[in-house]
Amino acid sequence: MSDLIVEGHRIALDKDGFLCELSDWSDPVATALAQSEGIILSDEHRQILQLLRQFYEEFQLSPANRPLIKYVALKLGPEVGNSLHLNRLFNGTPAKLAAKLAGLPKPTNCL
Repeated sequence: MSDLIVEGHRIALDKDGFLCELSDWSDPVATALAQSEGIILSDEHRQILQLLRQFYEEFQLSPANRPLIKYVALKLGPEVGNSLHLNRLFNGTPAKLAAKLAGLPKPTNCL
């Protein structure tokens, strides 16, 4: 387990870099997590992260790739909700990395 320091607050992370407490998530935390993954969050990233949090609130789980792609396509259209686009945004692992940046638990079927 490690920690992330954001705006003077210590945020606990698990061994895979996911938040230990979902309530610790905020936009500055997402930005710090993204930076640790070599990503500079754009408005497009943030839109996907908010959608993921909405999905989690609705279904109480972090989606795997297929449900993530379908959900994004449903909410934002097929030009955004497709595997090529999401892979580009999230370094080839959209379900896992987007869940991490959105402050959600690791999807159950991700290694």
